[in-house]
Amino acid sequence: MNGLTDLFSLKGKKAVVIGGGGGIGSAIAKGLAAYGADTVIASRNTETLKTAADAIEAEIGKRVRTYQVNVSDEESVKSLVNQIRQDMGIIDILVNSQGLNKKFKTTEMPMDIWDEMFSVNVKGIFMCCKEFGKGMIEQKYGRIINIGSSGAIRASTGDISCCYNSSKGALESMKLALAAGWAKYNITVNNINPILTLTPAMATIFKQDPEKKKSVESRNPMGRMGMPEDCIGMAVFFASEAGSFVTGQTLYPDGGLMILQ
Repeated sequence: MNGLTDLFSLKGKKAVVIGGGGGIGSAIAKGLAAYGADTVIASRNTETLKTAADAIEAEIGKRVRTYQVNVSDEESVKSLVNQIRQDMGIIDILVNSQGLNKKFKTTEMPMDIWDEMFSVNVKGIFMCCKEFGKGMIEQKYGRIINIGSSGAIRASTGDISCCYNSSKGALESMKLALAAGWAKYNITVNNINPILTLTPAMATIFKQDPEKKKSVESRNPMGRMGMPEDCIGMAVFFASEAGSFVTGQTLYPDGGLMILQ
């Protein structure tokens, strides 16, 4: 470190963003790379990964490598960790941005869909923490950042998000357990819990229903929706020396929504 000006530098660090082809994941990957980290992104969809990697390279002039993984499959996660370790060495920063959200009324929720969502949103994130965490424990250094949701602690009256909210609530408990257990290895574990965010997928939905977007914006104290870029600064903070003494915490990029009664 060269003093305060390098407090947020990630030069020399290696980062992987799971779900890095999505809106929030790709934004965070771009931020980590821009601050100096050697960054890779991984997900099931190789096409979206390539699109995200190309966009990052075009914007900041830095190559981002891509890997395919199915986070609900343990052998796929182990294979990813082994391949990245062969290619890059032990990862310093892990961002879990993968997620699945299928909406059903509680009384109509198919249990196979419940299991599928928990397999990705909870089990998949746990397995990534577990497998990448082994290397972090070995080197006695690591930064883990899980992307959750404000739905972890904030319900809605629509009765279509019980499974999703439950899975994100589980991430809060997982964060606390990992942060407490791994602090002795100089590993921090923190969550970023966005509100409804204008990802490309949401943009498509709102294009079909502009009034719904206006309604969401009108309920926010800052009068707008969340953007994927709102998560970048928080991720860089948690990943850098600036956040080295912060663990087991959650930040909400929410425009003040979470403070309302």
